[in-house]
Amino acid sequence: MKESNVFEITFQAKSINEGFARVCVSAFCVQLNPSIDEINDIKTAVSEAVTNCVVHAYPNCDGLIKLRCEIKGNNVIIEVSDAGVGIKNINKAREPFYTTKPSEERSGMGFTVMEGFMDSLTVENNESGGIKVIMTKAIQPCQSLLAGE
Repeated sequence: MKESNVFEITFQAKSINEGFARVCVSAFCVQLNPSIDEINDIKTAVSEAVTNCVVHAYPNCDGLIKLRCEIKGNNVIIEVSDAGVGIKNINKAREPFYTTKPSEERSGMGFTVMEGFMDSLTVENNESGGIKVIMTKAIQPCQSLLAGE
């Protein structure tokens, strides 16, 4: 079994940092030798999670996003959390097309996209008053890279 590994970073809830979060997680996951499709899935899910924090968590103030990524065996566990306003009804928020910001042309598909690209998705209130999104994905090592081709 592969050794476990973890990183944590905290950054400002600004749109410009969404790309930074994607790159950090994808670079960290390279140690599992994922396929391009798996990396793209992970990057898309991370983008959605971070964007949700930027758009919804801190409507009238600056705030921070915490990103934690852990590798256990061939599994990647990604946690994106904030200390913002939280979600009153998590089940409703997870429904496709539900949005609290229709005037901003939000599609309401963030959680649906995350769920579609990852093996599991948990959304929960965290102790700081915001939310925590926990996503997992099992990585099947890319055989051609393992064989040295």
